[in-house]
Amino acid sequence: MKEILETILKNLVENVNAISINQVEKDKLTVFEVKVAPEDMGKVIGKEGKIAKAIRNIIRAVGAREHKKIAVEFID
Repeated sequence: MKEILETILKNLVENVNAISINQVEKDKLTVFEVKVAPEDMGKVIGKEGKIAKAIRNIIRAVGAREHKKIAVEFID
């Protein structure tokens, strides 16, 4: 799942080296904490958060196939 998230982000941002994905396990929930370069944050969030919501939906769907609860947080 982390690889899928990384692939999506690499195609959205310009500064690929600044992508950082931290996987945190909380109870029965896996949280991916995503950090990108400040100038790329707007591209990842999108207008009205539409791109961020789409990313969350894709990752949640992949997790559902494996019977896992997944969340994605975008950190400044």
